[in-house]
Amino acid sequence: MRHIFVLIALAGAAHAASPALMPLPVKMEPGPGKLAIDGSFTAGSTGAADARLEAALLRCAADIGRQTGIPMLHPQAADPARATLQASISQAGAEYPTLGEDESYRLDVTPDGARLSAATVDGALRGLATFEQLIVPGADGFQVAAVHIEDRPRFPWRGLMLDVSRHWMPIDVVLRNLDAMATVKLNVFHWHLSDDQGFRVESKRFPKLQEMGSDGHYYTQDQVRQVIEYARLRGIRVVPEFDIPGHTVSWFPGYPELASVPGPFEIGRHWGIYDPVMDPTRESTYRFLDAFIGEMAHLFPDSYFHIGGDEVNGKAWRQNEAIAQFAREHHLDIPNGLQTYFNQRVEKIVEKYGKIMVGWDEIVNPDLPAAAVIQSWRGNAALAKAAADGHRAILSWGYYLDHLSPASYHYGIDPLGGPAAQLSPDEAARILGGEACMWDEYADAETVDSRIWPRMAAIAERFWSPKDVTDVASMYDRLEQVSRRLDFTGIRHRADYAPMLARLAGERPDAPLRTLADACEALGLGGPGSRSRARVYTSLVPLNRLVDAARPESELVRHLEAAATRHSAPDLALLREQFQIWAANDTRFQKLADEDYFLDELRPLSRDLSELGTIGLKVLDDLAQNQPPSPDWLSAQTAELARIAKPQAEVRLAAVRPVKLLLDSFAAGAK
Repeated sequence: MRHIFVLIALAGAAHAASPALMPLPVKMEPGPGKLAIDGSFTAGSTGAADARLEAALLRCAADIGRQTGIPMLHPQAADPARATLQASISQAGAEYPTLGEDESYRLDVTPDGARLSAATVDGALRGLATFEQLIVPGADGFQVAAVHIEDRPRFPWRGLMLDVSRHWMPIDVVLRNLDAMATVKLNVFHWHLSDDQGFRVESKRFPKLQEMGSDGHYYTQDQVRQVIEYARLRGIRVVPEFDIPGHTVSWFPGYPELASVPGPFEIGRHWGIYDPVMDPTRESTYRFLDAFIGEMAHLFPDSYFHIGGDEVNGKAWRQNEAIAQFAREHHLDIPNGLQTYFNQRVEKIVEKYGKIMVGWDEIVNPDLPAAAVIQSWRGNAALAKAAADGHRAILSWGYYLDHLSPASYHYGIDPLGGPAAQLSPDEAARILGGEACMWDEYADAETVDSRIWPRMAAIAERFWSPKDVTDVASMYDRLEQVSRRLDFTGIRHRADYAPMLARLAGERPDAPLRTLADACEALGLGGPGSRSRARVYTSLVPLNRLVDAARPESELVRHLEAAATRHSAPDLALLREQFQIWAANDTRFQKLADEDYFLDELRPLSRDLSELGTIGLKVLDDLAQNQPPSPDWLSAQTAELARIAKPQAEVRLAAVRPVKLLLDSFAAGAK
């Protein structure tokens, strides 16, 4: 698809020789010359000894080898003071990364070498991530331009939440996402380990949780330790979430006595809010949770423990006369008062095991202990209220990756924006940062990387970089280059695209399908025309359609939009070439779709893409001839574009946008 790469190369030509740093550092000053990166590259530490730093330096050399294709045969310097890259920390760090640790660093690169200094290992890890991003090909080979960088994070809590309950995510998916997180300086992996559709961790104390609640897909405790260690070496904290008292249907097949309604129970298969929840009135519930939380608190070393607490509708509590009577006797309304009682009991259990409780913003109540951390998903007003009420808080609203919103939308959301901007300095200091959320109703192990990356990198910049770093055009320029670099971490957000399309096409050439897919964007969960309203899904429905392969944002279309707004001769020529491809594609696609069940639903979409190409060509022809369009034609085409813009087959035809830009510009010029 030569036209795609020509467009992308043209758009990024001004930046091809400069590194695409993401997140952007606080301070960066260029210097004279460049540092060559070749097979003689070595790394070593010259400050306080720390095993995590030594491991990180070897990992950095291996990363550079993959990125450049240069074999790093002897990356460990015999004399650290003569290493190409010297890293120095002030003191050996704690065994595990902790909230609020100093992550600042200073990096100086000259033609003679690179010097990285930090107070802590975690600061050095962030500096190493920056150094790797600085490496670019040059006239004489790979190089790093001389530079002085001083950098530090804006927020101490910069996270990614991954739901492994609704669709099972094998351990390799988790590990490769940890590598990608480290690349963009994220430091919290929030592991959503239980929900109605699956309980995903081995409990030795209550083995029927995983035996009857997971379909056999769960992490052993040894695998959990493996993930925690993998994250530890990369300066990432692992915060487990076991959602209670709601979203607990998968607990009940093995332990029905926990439920507020009689069984029998089976794992939830559909999406939404289930009525059965835990019974908060029985002492046996708390004895169970005390034993379970104690076991998990020992397994997970981080100081924070997430108890969920969201989406309890109270229906089962109202229908259970014993629970309703308990609520009346204790002057508790249902569901809020009864859930507050539950949260208070659970908070004491969590505290008993040396942990700090985290919960979704539904748990906020005047009687909730101030130590509890609130994760806001219902809006930044809820975040601001939690902080004003004395709680430390994390923003997730605006960072829901499963909605498949464009990176520019997420980039525009600030944890200290909106109502939070009105907080006092003391209240604002309680905003710890944010977490992007990847709920997996419509993602599985094959597709989840493409739903997280590269947009997660833009969110990571919002959490790390200064507040005034807001240039969307610059963000997209750098995001495309970072997206390609992420390939070297093992993330498959780009790698699985072509194989998924080839599978849909079967044994026939898939070029017509690729042309259609490149012009589409997948619908996510939530919003008008969302995927959840298009087809009935359960956890057993395969995710193997065009919508699953299509990206959240079309890189091609974004470049075409830029070309449509510039109106230069090269841009118009590129637009014409692309419109010609679209206009001619349907003939080939319809033949490809014959006797192909998976492509049959895409026939109308393909016809619309060809129509867009035809409309675009007509506009370009009229522009070339300086021939004003008739008002009737303009009105008809505007209406047609509005029709085509409506979602079909769970995707939107993003190709509408550059054609509409041209048409609107043409119409304005004709007035």
